[in-house]
Amino acid sequence: MGASLMAMNTLSRWMEPLSRLPAGWRSVILALAHLVFFSAAYVGAFLFRFDLRIPAEYLPALGGGLLVLLAIKTAVFAYLKMFQGWWKYVSLYDIISLAYALAISALLFMAVNTLVLRPEIFPRSIYLLDFTLSLVLLGGVRGALRLVREAMALSATPRRARNLMIVGAGDAGDLMVREINRSPSLRLRPLLFVDDDPYKRGLRLHGIPVEGPIDRIAQLVARHDIEEIIIALPPEEQHQVRRVIELAGPLGVHARILPAVEAMLHQEISLDRLREVSIADLLRRDPVELDLESLAGFLKDRRVLVTGAGGSIGSELCRQIAGFSPSTLMLVEQAETPLFEIHRELNPQNDRPIVPCIASVADAARMRAIFEEHRPQVVLHAAAYKHVPLMEQSPAEAVKNNVRGTEIVARLSAEMGVATFVLISTDKAVNPTSVMGATKRVTEWIVARQGQEHPGTRFCAVRFGNVLGSNGSVVPIFRDQIRRGGPVTVTHPEMTRYFMTIPEAVQLVLQAASFESQASLFILDMGRPVRIADLARDMIRLSGANEAMIPIVFTGIRPGEKLFEELTLDEEEVDRTEHAQIFVGKKSSDPPEHFDALYCELLAAADRGDHPAVRVLLGELIPDYQSPHTDATVLELPRLRAAR
Repeated sequence: MGASLMAMNTLSRWMEPLSRLPAGWRSVILALAHLVFFSAAYVGAFLFRFDLRIPAEYLPALGGGLLVLLAIKTAVFAYLKMFQGWWKYVSLYDIISLAYALAISALLFMAVNTLVLRPEIFPRSIYLLDFTLSLVLLGGVRGALRLVREAMALSATPRRARNLMIVGAGDAGDLMVREINRSPSLRLRPLLFVDDDPYKRGLRLHGIPVEGPIDRIAQLVARHDIEEIIIALPPEEQHQVRRVIELAGPLGVHARILPAVEAMLHQEISLDRLREVSIADLLRRDPVELDLESLAGFLKDRRVLVTGAGGSIGSELCRQIAGFSPSTLMLVEQAETPLFEIHRELNPQNDRPIVPCIASVADAARMRAIFEEHRPQVVLHAAAYKHVPLMEQSPAEAVKNNVRGTEIVARLSAEMGVATFVLISTDKAVNPTSVMGATKRVTEWIVARQGQEHPGTRFCAVRFGNVLGSNGSVVPIFRDQIRRGGPVTVTHPEMTRYFMTIPEAVQLVLQAASFESQASLFILDMGRPVRIADLARDMIRLSGANEAMIPIVFTGIRPGEKLFEELTLDEEEVDRTEHAQIFVGKKSSDPPEHFDALYCELLAAADRGDHPAVRVLLGELIPDYQSPHTDATVLELPRLRAAR
């Protein structure tokens, strides 16, 4: 063993200067090496053919044919760029390319022999023997060099490498091991695969045993002294991630994951794409399937405007829209720092104009100037105040930004001939108990009415629940509390919410927007509601702690909060669309009879900063609005009616 390692090290030291040569010089040296192997294979073919005793009458064919063959093979290999490869990284594709080049050379050599030389003194079996020996010699040398490199990488693995378990013995797991073997500096030693597939168990992949099922992870971790787990499951098995974490978490084993999208794109798999397991991985949601052709037709070469472009949803809308090559992408945002960040992120990646626009959607003159200058064809309206407790304190500001801002952008869209207007709505608009939810309910009515009055523009709202990781949501709050050592604060043990990831929500919003349906309301399938307390426990577990170390404290429901959210009203009827995760509202709730008068009073009260009046008017506009300030609202009714 020591002698073989010494030989490997000697060969490595001999090859190291060659790998550092300029590409041109390296190609020349490789070409000369090929000439040696070509000659050896050709002479070997004659020796095999004549049992090591070549008759004298065939020696002219041997000598003359060798020169012709070397010229043909050199020309073919140079044309096919076969002298530019790195032998130590040889793959099956390289061997197939080698066989192709040798086959072309053999056919050309046969043609030259038949047409120019004397075929009667040239045995036909030489062509096949030369091809076979050349493939064995050149393929064998390439493969041997790769084996030497990988063996040296394994022998160079530090003694204190971390024992690794890979969950998933499929294509992704296979490529993970290849990457690890190429990178001894990672100090990872793959000891076993774990897979639920009974047909894989008992097999070996790269010499590593496949065991299972996943339910045995705890005992396998203990038996093999596993220190790290890489989860490399295909998209259809991502629901297993929670099981892996639940089984391995209490053992203190560090786990990382290869994102499902990378597992679908095998050529993109690499170690630098591994990341920590996130709370989103534990939601067990199926990956979104998109009709990319319809999305491309909807966005490509069109002028697209996104309001609230610096927010969580707005910025992700911009990222994904930019990928479909709009002719111009306008980023409208009133907060300069988020606008600067998203513009800086997107601008270098695109050859199409990315236009940042500082503006408040409630500023009618500024928004008109933007529309007149850029003439958008698609508008996605994500700008809104969304934080429930803050809007309970400032209902007038919520109305000015959410309600008036939506009306301004929607009216401008109709006036300027925008093809499609999309409002980002929320499940808090259903039976609202908060000012924020009530304002979003009003905006849905505004959009539906604009669609009725201006059929030339397609108006729709897309309603969905919470998104994981948005600014100010529970996930970053919990993460910060866990980082500080706790406690993690939850308002109620039974508080539930619908959740999806930000990219998933945005993908579905864009898919709904691309539909040709004239429906005014789309509702996203949010899956099963999640208890906030369970979410907190999952995040504590992912941090490597437990509830004994970081306790959960229940603080009571805040003003405007609901114990659970709903996605539809009782009177709303929904139907399926061509996409399984998007529903369409067949029958929407209608605004009250005196909507216009009440709406004007609402805006006037907001302009005066009359918060009690705003709450009263929201209650009159939305009969099912259940304000936490009901008693104070009732006391304000006489004053408001007298003012009318």
